[in-house]
Amino acid sequence: MSPSLTWYDYIIFVGMLVLSTIIGIYFGCFGTKQSTIREYLMGGKNMKVIPIAVSVAVSHISGTLLLTSVADVYRYGASVWLYVVAYTIMGFLATYVYLPVFFKMQVTNIYEYLEKRFDKKTRMIGFVFYVLSEIFTFPVHAYAPSLTFATATGIDVNLVATVLCLVCVFYTSIGGLKTVIWTDFLQFAVILTCLLTVFVTGLDASAGISSVWNTAVDGQRLHVFNFTIDPSARDSFWGYSIGCTTIATTLIIVHQTGAQKFLTLPTFKECKQAVICTVFNMCLVQTFGVAIGLLTYSRYKDCDPLTSKIVSKHDQLLPYFITDIGASIPGISGLFVATIASASLSSMSSNLNALSGVLYKDLVCLFLKDKSTEKRGSNILKAIVLVVGVFCTCLVFAVDKLGEVLSVTLTVCGITQGPLLGVFTLGALFPSANHHGAFYGIVAGFLAVAGVALPGKYYQLKGAIKNPTKPLSITGCGVLNQNSSTSYHISSNTTSTIQFPQVPMIFRISFYYYVLIGCVVTVIVGLIISCMTKRNSPTDKDHVSPVVQLCLSKKYEDKKGVPYRDVEEALEILEE
Repeated sequence: MSPSLTWYDYIIFVGMLVLSTIIGIYFGCFGTKQSTIREYLMGGKNMKVIPIAVSVAVSHISGTLLLTSVADVYRYGASVWLYVVAYTIMGFLATYVYLPVFFKMQVTNIYEYLEKRFDKKTRMIGFVFYVLSEIFTFPVHAYAPSLTFATATGIDVNLVATVLCLVCVFYTSIGGLKTVIWTDFLQFAVILTCLLTVFVTGLDASAGISSVWNTAVDGQRLHVFNFTIDPSARDSFWGYSIGCTTIATTLIIVHQTGAQKFLTLPTFKECKQAVICTVFNMCLVQTFGVAIGLLTYSRYKDCDPLTSKIVSKHDQLLPYFITDIGASIPGISGLFVATIASASLSSMSSNLNALSGVLYKDLVCLFLKDKSTEKRGSNILKAIVLVVGVFCTCLVFAVDKLGEVLSVTLTVCGITQGPLLGVFTLGALFPSANHHGAFYGIVAGFLAVAGVALPGKYYQLKGAIKNPTKPLSITGCGVLNQNSSTSYHISSNTTSTIQFPQVPMIFRISFYYYVLIGCVVTVIVGLIISCMTKRNSPTDKDHVSPVVQLCLSKKYEDKKGVPYRDVEEALEILEE
């Protein structure tokens, strides 16, 4: 692809970075100046519903997700829309299982819960898994907008990534959580504006909605409900409705980045409202992404940019589509690049702020001889953001060699976050689980998912596992002859099982199930070991979900000897 950005495109892109930096400078240098730990990490615990809901949503809607959603629809069909089912289920789990426990305990760091519910050893292993997850996913988030910008300009992707990361590290370090939330708000506005503009422009460049729909039907892109139980199927209904539910839950709710923001709200009622708004925002963006994916396929159904070597990676499809349809519209390419950058900056800044708090509480405080003052603690947090941000920036140079961005992200997520979701679920839903079960359960979950995911990723990188795409063609490209097009046509019923029988089934399991595997193994092993070992003292009733409390009889007591509450008392938690 040749460079396609003009001076006004650069103005839009740079303008977004400048505005984000100004917000950081404002909160870091004026007002309270983020001079206390509570202010830096929790925004003073007086945030409002809409900004929090927008911030949580946009920090999950990374540039990676935007790029891969459109590319997935183009190559594999619109099944990715079923993410809305996962988001909806996640909303119920957040409201009735996990957030009531965190909110009742008023933790700043959700890994404090693991110590109070189990022991310090469980908290520390949860801390290690979380830190590993954030360090390895940060450069992936940085890579997506950098790839987009590099595709449109020809500038080296690693140079672009370095600049974006440094801008993000700067405004996050000085401005704290309030900067993260309000830059997220700005960036979400940019994202919605771009998605709407691209949708309208793409629709105008096509022959209309009916033509796009019919083309998608003919190209098998609307085969959404695939109910196969084959775990190696990349886009089955069960993979999205079950596997992606666990992914969404562990990345948004049982995760420091999302939980920290929800806990900045004054009441649990507002917390529930924020969850509803978050789910709506994410479903809206997901729907737009699918629609743009269908528009992309409609435009290139007879000349696949990948097969014809116009682009080298499927993650470049959306940037290519934008620069193609927007060539005659001033600013649209710059708006799109700013959108991908906005989404990724939001994810990176949220992760950095949350990670700094966890590192401070669980690591740095262990080496402080005396209790740190609020001002000193705030400065340490800012320093942590700088150090971790620079370190993660260096890791961006390795992302280009790891294959498809989405599979890389979900592989890392599954190995680390699956066991974490399992241990939080064990604590919230199973009062009989003890610290022995929690610790060995999370270790077993990690080993199980790593034993599946790492060989699977190895086989994928070696080309032994390939996910079958929907039909693609280059018959209409005009630059290749008719005979060559035949060899590039990919049949929709090609399967990796037939092509690569030497790869065991367990290593061909879809990456959408990695988090689920880690969670289930952690819970099962944790319960078995808890039954085989001496039980802890009775579990505090505030450490288990209200859903469980509704099911427990009066004979169960907490560690203070107080019976678990009845139905009315349990529901009070949700209404506070």
